[in-house]
Amino acid sequence: MTFSESVSTCIKKYFVFEGRASRSEYWWFQLIVSPSYLISSILENEIAYFFLGITLFTLIPAISAGVRRLHDTNRSGFFLLISFIPFIGGLVLLFFLIPEGTKGKNRFGPDPLKRVTRKRTKKS
Repeated sequence: MTFSESVSTCIKKYFVFEGRASRSEYWWFQLIVSPSYLISSILENEIAYFFLGITLFTLIPAISAGVRRLHDTNRSGFFLLISFIPFIGGLVLLFFLIPEGTKGKNRFGPDPLKRVTRKRTKKS
């Protein structure tokens, strides 16, 4: 999945907390969310408000993508709450989000990387 496909998918799935998200979908989207949060936290001028707007707009899609990413690794989305544990929680969550997803179908749905192909029928 490319950067633009990832952003498009995460925005389209704004409130979708079901299913699975591939690593590329999640991490490409984080490439927008994380820097905009850091910039809005560090700067104290008008530009900070622009990045704060991006951060607020992408907050819910980032949470839903995180839940779907945890589903891809066959974990419950509630593991996202582990990030509230000071210091160690964020690191543990990072180790849950990094690995490759479950091959094939798991309890949260089909593999997001498996492409559905249709058989072409030969017309006589």
